[in-house]
Amino acid sequence: MAESGPSEKFPETQTVALVRELGGEVEFNTDYPVPKPGRNEVLAKILYTGVCQSDLHTKSGTAAGPDGNPITKIKLPHVGGHEGVGRIIQLGPGCSDDVKIGGLVGIRFASRICRRCEHCLAGKEQYCKKSTNHLHHEDGSFQEYIALDADYLTILPDDIDPVVIGPVLCAGLTAYKAILNCQLKLGDWLVVVGAGGGLGHLAVQYGRAQGALVLGIDKGLGKRDYIMSLGASDFIDFTASSDLIGDVMRITDGGAHAVVVTSGNAKAFAQAADMLRINGTLSCVGIPPGKAFIETPVSSIVIKGLRITGNLVGSLKECLEAVELVRRGVVKPKIEVRPFRDLPVVYEELEKGRITGRVVLKIAKD
Repeated sequence: MAESGPSEKFPETQTVALVRELGGEVEFNTDYPVPKPGRNEVLAKILYTGVCQSDLHTKSGTAAGPDGNPITKIKLPHVGGHEGVGRIIQLGPGCSDDVKIGGLVGIRFASRICRRCEHCLAGKEQYCKKSTNHLHHEDGSFQEYIALDADYLTILPDDIDPVVIGPVLCAGLTAYKAILNCQLKLGDWLVVVGAGGGLGHLAVQYGRAQGALVLGIDKGLGKRDYIMSLGASDFIDFTASSDLIGDVMRITDGGAHAVVVTSGNAKAFAQAADMLRINGTLSCVGIPPGKAFIETPVSSIVIKGLRITGNLVGSLKECLEAVELVRRGVVKPKIEVRPFRDLPVVYEELEKGRITGRVVLKIAKD
């Protein structure tokens, strides 16, 4: 079992983006301690990281829990980020032989699991009640170095592009899981609400990879051209439509087989179920702040035989499947690379809905 040698030296401090209290401003601390890997842990140098809407909600103190109330049990000071790609530079004692120095690893939402509960045993470890994550409990990828559980590593193929893979570890995985939960057949109609966003543009592509005909819904002429370039069959600008449900019914010849709502805006869910045909599936992804509700009559759900499913990221196995489709070029994330210190500006743009695709921050200095 390899470990880094005693002659190897690593920095004692690093630069991190932290928030001292929920709702506070992001500040860059250049004197934050570099963690030392414990037993069955590795130390990774973070190369790139995506910026997720969940990072913004958590930092702002508006991230909703299962009961709709804000999540307040968050490690402070808070270091967010859960779409990172890093390279292993040090092994703690007890790491297995398949963990190698120099290997690429992902920093995902989930950080540690129990491996023994019913959810872990069923391959649905994202629901492990004893789990921790890089958003609420442990420092995430908005830092230069990170310690990771070697027994739950997201080991990435050596030939992936670390620049584009970060967003796949959360946005891509969640979109992929949402598509799987739709149980689509070849030629089914899939509506993606928020199709031009960080999650939406990936849902369009994972849906196309399943053989679906995709109708993208978003706003703006630029979004139309972009979403159609991803392989969508049609597009609706919801700000220009006087009868959104009617337009969906006309284009899909009677309603979608599935609707994936990727937007974190409560209004996006208001009419989503009305877009479905008999036995259709509403796949919920975006989590609006506060207690948002699906405004659908129970009679409609019963009489039309609708399915409603939620998607909390996905398992490690599903993550690697989502990564593989990107590695093979079937799915191509749209990213914009920016410097690490642009994070506060990126948060502002996310709040205003001005980002198409995903922003990726360059963390490593070399």
